[in-house]
Amino acid sequence: MRDSLASYLRNEEGAGAAEFTLVLFPFLALVFGIIGLTMLLYANQTLQYATQAAARYYSVQTANGSNPTTGAVATYAQSAYKGPGVSPTFVAATGSCGYQVTGTANFPLNIGVMSTTVALKSHACFP
Repeated sequence: MRDSLASYLRNEEGAGAAEFTLVLFPFLALVFGIIGLTMLLYANQTLQYATQAAARYYSVQTANGSNPTTGAVATYAQSAYKGPGVSPTFVAATGSCGYQVTGTANFPLNIGVMSTTVALKSHACFP
């Protein structure tokens, strides 16, 4: 019986498959986490770009004498946003720094083992 137990413990058939199974799930969580975080950064960057473009649009259109409404500025910002589908909202106003636009969005971050919502906010002011 002792020889058969020693023979069983020395047998390595299927060890690679078992090790692969143990490493697979943390590896996939890491890969999906990296993809989710890069999408989050992309959404944040495109939100910032759309907010800055809308603030410039608001300032330039006002300087040209067309006086756009805040709704028109928000619509322009929506069209300038090219990021993932998080449907951001934009608010335009005039403030102490000039023509300002604020953009907000909620990004659903799914990384396989956990899911959360990250609030994104962007503010731009153009004189």
